[in-house]
Amino acid sequence: MGKRKWSLEARMVWWISLLLIFVISLLGGTYYVLMVDYIQEQVGKRALGIALTVAEMPEVRRAFDDEVPSQSIQPLVEKIRKQTEAEFIVVGNKKGIRYSHPVQERIGQYMIGGDNERALSRGESYVSKAIGSLGPSLRGKAPIRDDRGRVIGIVSVGILLSDIDQMSHTYFVRIATVIILVFAIAVIGAMYLAKQLKRSIFGLEPEKISELFQQRDTVIESVREGIIMIDGDGNLTLFNQAALGMLGFVDSKPAIGSPIQTILPNTRLLEVLHTGEAELDREMVINGREIVVNRLPIRNNGQVVGVVASFRLKSELDELNENLSQVKRYVEALRAQTHEYQNTLYTISGLIQLKSYQEAIELIHHESEVHQDHVLWVLEKIADPWLGAILIGFYNRARELKIDLIIERESSMGRIPPSISPSSLVSILGNLITNAFEAVQSLAERERKVKLFITDIGDSIWIEVEDSGAGIREEHLARIFDRGFSTKPSADGMRRGFGLAKVKQLADELGGAITIEQGDWGGAVFAVALPKQERERI
Repeated sequence: MGKRKWSLEARMVWWISLLLIFVISLLGGTYYVLMVDYIQEQVGKRALGIALTVAEMPEVRRAFDDEVPSQSIQPLVEKIRKQTEAEFIVVGNKKGIRYSHPVQERIGQYMIGGDNERALSRGESYVSKAIGSLGPSLRGKAPIRDDRGRVIGIVSVGILLSDIDQMSHTYFVRIATVIILVFAIAVIGAMYLAKQLKRSIFGLEPEKISELFQQRDTVIESVREGIIMIDGDGNLTLFNQAALGMLGFVDSKPAIGSPIQTILPNTRLLEVLHTGEAELDREMVINGREIVVNRLPIRNNGQVVGVVASFRLKSELDELNENLSQVKRYVEALRAQTHEYQNTLYTISGLIQLKSYQEAIELIHHESEVHQDHVLWVLEKIADPWLGAILIGFYNRARELKIDLIIERESSMGRIPPSISPSSLVSILGNLITNAFEAVQSLAERERKVKLFITDIGDSIWIEVEDSGAGIREEHLARIFDRGFSTKPSADGMRRGFGLAKVKQLADELGGAITIEQGDWGGAVFAVALPKQERERI
């Protein structure tokens, strides 16, 4: 026996319920965790507030000068503990010996928990968790100071964690009750929604709808009559293969969902849609052929929700004659289209060049195999499209400026790691290469050289740009990365000194470093190292 399939209604209820369980549980759990944290925070603040109040009481301070401080402190503190409903209020001296405790026998013993150091040594007030003689508790700690401000003791006010857990459990029960109630309402809503959807598709299962849809398409495509259908908004919903040929849509099929008037400007389908009256056996000529058209409104519950038009050729002879004429026109159209296609390609090429893609077009149509090899090498060695694009762009820019841009063949670069922004890496590389181009621009053509090496082998990304320019003079090294400082003269009032400053800024932000050396050509070598893994920075 085959495996039993769930109905659409059952599947909808199941998946909606599963989603609701996940979402409601996630929200409820998050709310509960936040509520527990809030309760603990408020209880901690309350305990700390009591501790601070007791620590500031003059009676408590004066009692530290008594021969037996506990005789004065214990009754006073116990009264406060009962009024505030704290689990314990313990007052101890600087050595941690108790002067008060809910259990009378433990007075005079050392305080337990090991969390008094901050209050006794540094004079801090704080909230802590520790295990004391009464069990795990949330404690508010406050130092007791004498008139000179010296720490002479400590007040510890505690609320047992078991009491906090009991409070949290009460809220948990309430939250769980609300979650169950919301889930029950949501499941009922899902069942209702599933029933309404099932009713709207006539009780059919998705598999049956798919099967009927395929059958319908097969039947429509098998008939020799052209069929066009529009919906209540006048948009195309069906256009079979026979209609494509009859209406002359040879090269492209009309897009489903397009307004019918954009495809057939003079169609009468919209009139039938508005009037709701059928038009039968109407003769008309389309593309030089006489056809017979039937236009019928599609109704649902008495409302016109669309129109279907079917049309056929008036006679087989007319069809044969028209087919021959159509073939001749098609051949002429293809011949004209071929010629026009070439012109269009040249036009597109020109438009692309006007859009700053001239170097790419020249690469495809005119450049040498060496240039093509460069692009293929970039595509093979540089996996990231950002870097590949800028390298090809700078290569073309270098050829335009008559600069010999050499990219070391040992270079390689995989995907940019998540810790480094692609725009930052492209900005660093772009500014370094631009700076190198400017450094060699004033040289003779044969002396204009720029070399680039980039790799991500190891734990860092390494970028090295060398030029054949004059290099960086020693007195300028200290300021070369200062914003607004430049060794190049300004042209047309253009401000300089921002490129290298930007490189230094980005390298610092990414936890990297940049160095300058003198290259083999006598110019400058800028090297940037960027760690692949994000480093912790303040």
